[in-house]
Amino acid sequence: MAEAANKDTGQDRPRKVKYRKHKASWNPAMQAIPVPGIRRMVNMAATMKDVIHLSIGQPDLPTPKHIVDAYVDALHAGQTGYTMDAGLPELLVALRDYYGKRYNRKLTRDNILITSGATEAMYLAISATSAPGRQFLVTDPSFLLYAPLIRMNGGEVKFIPTRAENDHQLDPDEVIRAMGSRTFALILNNPNNPTGAVYPRSTVETILEECAYRGIQVYADEVYDHLIFDDDDFASVLNCSMDLDNIMCISSFSKTYSMAGLRVGWVISSQAAIKSLRRYHMFTTSVANTPSQFAGVAALTGDQQCVQDMVNIYRERRDKVVELIEQTPFMTGYKPGGAFFAFPELPPHVDGSDLALRMLKETGVCVVPGDAFGEESTNAVRVSFSTTCEKLEEAFDRIIPWMAKQQF
Repeated sequence: MAEAANKDTGQDRPRKVKYRKHKASWNPAMQAIPVPGIRRMVNMAATMKDVIHLSIGQPDLPTPKHIVDAYVDALHAGQTGYTMDAGLPELLVALRDYYGKRYNRKLTRDNILITSGATEAMYLAISATSAPGRQFLVTDPSFLLYAPLIRMNGGEVKFIPTRAENDHQLDPDEVIRAMGSRTFALILNNPNNPTGAVYPRSTVETILEECAYRGIQVYADEVYDHLIFDDDDFASVLNCSMDLDNIMCISSFSKTYSMAGLRVGWVISSQAAIKSLRRYHMFTTSVANTPSQFAGVAALTGDQQCVQDMVNIYRERRDKVVELIEQTPFMTGYKPGGAFFAFPELPPHVDGSDLALRMLKETGVCVVPGDAFGEESTNAVRVSFSTTCEKLEEAFDRIIPWMAKQQF
């Protein structure tokens, strides 16, 4: 309540003041951000009892002990301040050496930027380059981050559909046909979320060669690059490209080492690109979590048997979920080659969002509807096998008889 002087007495007296009510003036670009289908399902599941989650997109396996110990040791050593903006020097060296050995590519510390998870890395890459008149090629289905970021910054999204009957593989000829005079960049998520598809070397090399010829940027999201079940020869853009002038390779510790909450990722690109992204990074998160970066050094330089052990567990679960989907009426499955997702299709006319909601309410099993991942994926659901084989069997013991009763 405002105070005002009384003209007659000269004394202060209360004066009522009406203030205008304003709604928050959001940037119109915020309209490009949808309500995530994943969050909608998880929020509903949180109000229910006895829910089995086949929806979670993060590892359920524990973080290896030597990585946790390194994090705790960093805290006890007082490593709680800022690092250099590019990242902890020890981690930059560890990444340089690790990727140099894995892919036989000479890198320097100046080729690498440490970020707050792969999400920030992708945010920096897309939002720093998307603009009106620039077209980005994105697979459909694809991880839900890409298209909204492109559109928020004025860019145009052109989807390239993949299909369950083709194991959701990318057809390089189809990708090349989709390229035009306005094509600025291609988002290549390999292994793919939500499909688990792993693209072979021939596909990746053909696409990269054409992109280099046309001057098209390639943003490669390779966060699942170690979760490969059937082929040890992973076709990274780092060993399929001649140089890094049009390449940004993005990854993190989240999936490989079960460090999702520790939030450390990176971009590998040309020195010029990294120099520009470093300036942008300073005005977003400034630096990645410092103790987590020390944990990352331990992850890269320590015994890698922990990674192989986790991959073996995920492979067993993959085989189990493939078997269970094959037994499920009205679901068309395939064999995902990596990550920890399957993306079975439903009959063409079935609304996956409606089905997922009813399935959750009536069976207590939570999956994610396909429309969370693309415009052409409405008749599908994403099934995460980041859970035990016992839980998978329990979930499908509910799903299979329920699906058999549906009248499609």
